[in-house]
Amino acid sequence: MHRLSGSFGKMNHLKRISGQTLKGVCALGFAAFLFENGPASAQTALQSLQQNRQNVEWADNFDIATDNITEVKSSAPTLSPETADYISVAINRYQRIVQAGGWGTVSPGGKPLRIGMKDPRVVELRRRLIVSGDLEQQAGLSDTFDSYVDAALRRFQLRHGLIPDGVMGAGTVEALNIPADVRLRQLETNLVRMRSMSGFLGDRYVMVNIPAAEIEAVENGRVRSRHTAVVGKIDRQTPILNSKIYELNFNPYWTVPKSIIRKDLIPKMKEDPEYLSKNNIRIFDWSNNELNWQQIDWNTDEATQYRFTQDPGAENSLGSVRINFHNKHQVYLHDTPSKTLFGEANRFHSSGCVRVQNVRELVTWLLQSTTPDWDRTRVDSMIRTGEREDVKLRKSIPLYMTYVTAWANSDGVVHFRDDIYNRDDLYGTGTQARL
Repeated sequence: MHRLSGSFGKMNHLKRISGQTLKGVCALGFAAFLFENGPASAQTALQSLQQNRQNVEWADNFDIATDNITEVKSSAPTLSPETADYISVAINRYQRIVQAGGWGTVSPGGKPLRIGMKDPRVVELRRRLIVSGDLEQQAGLSDTFDSYVDAALRRFQLRHGLIPDGVMGAGTVEALNIPADVRLRQLETNLVRMRSMSGFLGDRYVMVNIPAAEIEAVENGRVRSRHTAVVGKIDRQTPILNSKIYELNFNPYWTVPKSIIRKDLIPKMKEDPEYLSKNNIRIFDWSNNELNWQQIDWNTDEATQYRFTQDPGAENSLGSVRINFHNKHQVYLHDTPSKTLFGEANRFHSSGCVRVQNVRELVTWLLQSTTPDWDRTRVDSMIRTGEREDVKLRKSIPLYMTYVTAWANSDGVVHFRDDIYNRDDLYGTGTQARL
């Protein structure tokens, strides 16, 4: 996203040079064009759009709005010595919002709203986005959903971990309508968390933010790569811990944990006795003797007395690689064959382990720091062979699995995520879990 934001900056520069206001084109679309084609092609595109804008029906009502777009995805890490200070600044700002009466709500219900539509609720949306700083006040209170509102809503969605589609649907309305005083309490709670982790974290480390379902690989105070993650369900939570990554397993076997045997595997075998064979899962006793599924009484918990192992391959639940770190919870980071889950806004589907999108990029970064003879080409080749190989890192890398539901970056952009495990006690129920 920070690369896209850089394209917005180029486009604003071109607007100032031309002295013209572009009309009839979506801001994000034009920014993407700039990113792909570079500034050399931008002026030609600018002239072409100005010459042809009369062909767009709603050209005079939809102006590109980019001046209030800031770098939502900062290259600074979520965990840093400065983050607590950034949150303190955000708290002061949100205190002023609360003291001024907070922000209004957007009426729920009705059809989803998007660019090009007119609706009385757009006025409510504009008021709400102006107060939170996502929309500039001079954009006005028209009932037209123009490109100013589109850009502002996408910015809001990005800050709240929603899919930035620019559509005001039910999920976005729900996030918009969380009161300002609740967001203020969320910032105050997370300030305590950040202060407890404001010391030196290491020159290189990996951070998993569970509520954001996101992973950061950090090197020398900058984020080298971010990875979308899938984390634990509400009833099978990913643990909060500090540890060290020490080993990688390429094309791993998966030994099914006892909890998953009981909760998932036994019920599935009752439904379909061919489930194990379809998923290349074999049964062994603890003397390493292989058993047939017919030898087990699936109407009891007898299956939990055996070892279930899934062979490496395309269907393996760990995918192509597993990332091991020391912990007592039997969890780890890993690849997954279920790639479609990374495209969801709410990525809380696992049994406690963390699934990593673009895992090869993370694995290459982990290896290059401690085992330089491993590069991306060798990683790809190893996975492609399908052969088992375990690689111990010559130097372990710190891992922080954290629970951060509100933070701010150096640009003043404030982020919020759902309190998925109810650890913030946002509504004062007295059920706040440990930090």
